Order: sequence, then structure tokens, then C-alpha cells
Amino acid sequence: MTLSISLTVNGFARSITLDDPRVTLLDLLRERLDLTGAKKGCDRGQCGACTILVNGRRINSCLALALSYDGADILTIEGVAQGDELHPVQAAFIEHDALQCGFCTPGQIMSAIGLLREAQTGGDPERIREAMSGNLCRCGAYIGITEAVLDAQDRLARAEGQTA
Repeated sequence: MTLSISLTVNGFARSITLDDPRVTLLDLLRERLDLTGAKKGCDRGQCGACTILVNGRRINSCLALALSYDGADILTIEGVAQGDELHPVQAAFIEHDALQCGFCTPGQIMSAIGLLREAQTGGDPERIREAMSGNLCRCGAYIGITEAVLDAQDRLARAEGQTA
């Protein structure tokens, strides 16, 4: 039995045939579309290494059946930068040394982008830490991550002010 789904992935329409209805969105992205930024950390939705945005919302792609997202708009770390220009969150992560080994970084960045789009934390570092708590960093770069999210929030606000 084969099933077909259509997705928009990083701005590109994709039609995909699934041989197994149990394929997760993470496995589809990594194994079929060669988008390996989202990582398979725990494969149980506990670490956040697989975080992507689906229809603008943060999800753990390891828990999401691909079939359930037919017609969805998916953004992965590979679609965040605009050519050579980094997204403000990516630039802030680099400037604030918000990474060490880098394994969790794509999920952290995607979660931060989703968090900033939700606009529910204001400038409160504690609320940011709480909203990012589903993304674990085994190296302990949490201080840099929080500083990077605050900085990216300021950068995005300034950019909106310039275009408004």
C-alpha cells in the first residue's frame, strides 16, 4: 500500500509517496529529502533536537507521523537563512556562543524562531528559559542560548521598525 502526501518544505512544494504510514516527519525529512539538520536525539519527544516549524508552530518531528501533515507548510533549519544572510536567531547564536558541540543547535534555533513568532515571553529571560525548556543541551550552553534569544528578539523588533 502506498500513500501520497504533498508538503511545502522550506518554500518548495514536494509530492511524496510513502510506502509505510508509520513514517515520522523526522525520518521523511532526513532519509527521503536529505534535510539532516533536525536530529534524532531521543526519538521520544523529550530532547527537542528534532524541532521544526509546521504551519508556523514548533513541533517535535520525531513524534509526528508524516501522513498527518499532508498539505502542511514545513520550515527546517535548512530553510531559515536567506542565501548567505543568516536569520537573526542564527547570527545571535553565533555571537553569544550559544552552542558547543552543535548537535542540539538546529532544534534550539527552530524552537527560538517559533518562540519569537509566538511573542509571549517579552524580554523576560525566565519566560524564555521556560518556553525553551523542551530543548535540551547536554553541553550546558543555556546562558548563551537565552542571551541569543533576547538579542534576536531585539534585532527582529528593530528590523520590523525599519520596514513598518
